[in-house]
Amino acid sequence: MYSAYVELDKSFKEKLITDYMPAVKAMAYRLKERLPSSVEFNDLVSIGYEELVKLSNRYDPKKNDNFWGYANKRIYGSMLDFLRSLDTLSRGDRKLVKELDKIIKEYINEYGTQPSNEYLSEVLDIDIEKIKKARCADEIYSVMPIEEQLNYYEDVSKKIEQEELINAIKSILKTLNKKEQLIIQLYYFEELSLKEIAEILEISESRVSQIHKKIIKKLRDKLNG
Repeated sequence: MYSAYVELDKSFKEKLITDYMPAVKAMAYRLKERLPSSVEFNDLVSIGYEELVKLSNRYDPKKNDNFWGYANKRIYGSMLDFLRSLDTLSRGDRKLVKELDKIIKEYINEYGTQPSNEYLSEVLDIDIEKIKKARCADEIYSVMPIEEQLNYYEDVSKKIEQEELINAIKSILKTLNKKEQLIIQLYYFEELSLKEIAEILEISESRVSQIHKKIIKKLRDKLNG
């Protein structure tokens, strides 16, 4: 009787894995669309599958009758943890990212498109590989929760507790104009790529990126003010 129960339980968990592998792959695909080319799609899928197996083993349908509701945020979180592990920037390098943001903003305002790495390397007189690394890290962190991005360059949470920080962010977001609010909604909650948002708003992808960075800076300035 016991062995039959074990086999049934094993079969149930294996079915969960098989049934939800396509959902994990779709999640990885959506996330990959928002990331630099250096991040491998297969790595995201592998991390997601690994977490799916762990969660299927822990899952108790008596406590939660919706497996995907139980698992999807945890699987997405495991992918974000993997992306965090790719960040090897020092404090000095993070200052470089801020410098790059300023130059890129000015370039977009003048030319309506993103500058090349060669251009940035020449302007800042910095090795192009260092430019690529900094821009890659910046792109990766753009998919992180807003409160985490605010702490990326300077730790605003030292002044504000986490729960207060989230409430403060929500309050500030309400003061944004309609286009800014829509970009935040589509990017962080609907998880659309900058390209998809650009098509919806009928503006360039560079312009969406610029507005997104402007919003993050506005939040950081108000919370530090």
